[in-house]
This record gives sequence, structure tokens and C-alpha cells, in this order.
Amino acid sequence: MQLNEWYFEYEIQKNRPGLLGDISSLIGMLGINIMTINGVDTMKRGMLLGCERDDQANRLASILQTMDNITVVKFRKPTLRDLLAVRHGRYIQRDEDDKKTFRFVRDELGILVDFMAELFKQPGHKLIGIRGMPRVGKTESIVASSVCANKKWLFVSSTLIKQTLRNQLIKDEYSSDNVFIIDGILSHRKANEQHWQLVREIMALPSVKVIEHPDIFVRQTEYKIDDFDYIIELRNDDNEIIKYEMNDQMDLNNNPFKQFDF
Repeated sequence: MQLNEWYFEYEIQKNRPGLLGDISSLIGMLGINIMTINGVDTMKRGMLLGCERDDQANRLASILQTMDNITVVKFRKPTLRDLLAVRHGRYIQRDEDDKKTFRFVRDELGILVDFMAELFKQPGHKLIGIRGMPRVGKTESIVASSVCANKKWLFVSSTLIKQTLRNQLIKDEYSSDNVFIIDGILSHRKANEQHWQLVREIMALPSVKVIEHPDIFVRQTEYKIDDFDYIIELRNDDNEIIKYEMNDQMDLNNNPFKQFDF
């Protein structure tokens, strides 16, 4: 029988010996399986639970509310952030004002790869933008996520090894199972109309598209930042500012994007 998943997170108010054992025993007495457990903060723990019936979870939630030593923070069907939090022991940073923007630093590349891989596994159209300075690990993370998701990745424009700028794909490459990677800066600088026609064809596919430097990409196209399903920001550290030093009046082959030729 397939179990219904629930995510339970609680904050410890009084950390006495045997507290976790008491909670685990209660969950077991109600016939609920603990599938995963992990600390998600200094005084918080998260659990992924498996229930045969949702009324078991509802009964557990009502009992937990009466316990003095803990405060129930979350009790719900798990979101992707919940699954990754209990898997990695920390929550992904999310912009408070823009809920589709997620922030990572270079030390969290493992979590970033796991996060994107889960997004790649979801069927249908998905437009993902990723911001970051040169050599922070953007393209490598996209490729690694594609491997984890068992997806084939295709560079439409890229500077990972050498400058790649494609004007056409072969028939088999139009598969909706592929992950299409576009470097917004390279396409903005170097592309001709054939390349942009290809980009429009790819954007119409029910597949995953990952745009590096989405803010530059939208300058050249009819797309807007609001069209993106997710925006990922990757920094070397929390204090780094992602900045594009450019002057639109200057020759695009010279100074504006010179720092991004890597």
C-alpha cells in the first residue's frame, strides 16, 4: 500500500531527555511510519511521515498541539522545500517578497543540485533563471542536476568550455525530456536572428529551460522576469552582490560584458 506523506516540523521549547523518544512512540502508536528525520535548525526537527489514512495524521496533529515541550511549526503535505530540508538538515533560503526566488552560496552546491534535479524531474514546461557572477558554478550545477534527474542537457548558448552558439538542432534534440541551457549574456552579445528563432522554438516546447543571466536575456526577447517559474541566485558568499557592469550605449563586443568571457 502506498503511504500518504506528511511533513511534521517542531521547535523544542524544553529539551529534556527522552523527548524525541516520546514523540516517536506516539507516532508509532498511531500506526504512522517515520520515513525520514533530521534537524532543520538548532532547536527544530523535521520528520517525513507516512500514513495509510489522512485521519491518522489529523489525529497526531491534534495531540501534538497539547504537548508543552514543543511547538508545532509545520504539519502539512510536504513541499519541495520541506523534502530538501529534512534531507539536508537546513532550509533553502527564499526571498520574503518574491517567493519564486531562491538563494544559495557556493558551499551549498550539493543542495542546489538536489533542488534543481527535483525541478527537472517534474513534467511539462518550466522556465528557470539562474543569476550569479562568473565561475561561481552556475553551468556546472545545471549539468550535474540534469545528470541527477536522468535528463539530457543541451547547450543552446554557453561558455562552459568554449563559446557555443547554436542556430539549429537536429530532430532528436527537440525532445521535451531534454534540459535546454541558454546563456543570456552570450546570446545577447553574439546571436543572429537564426539563433533567436531557435530560442523561440525551444521556449514553446513543454520542457525545462534554464536561462543563465535572465535579467540580460529579457532585454533581447519578448519574455519578462515574471514569466520565469523559478529564479535561483548563486553567490560565492552571503555578502556578494550580483552586478552587471554595462553601458547599453557601448559596443557590445568591447567592455560591457568583458568580465563574463570565461
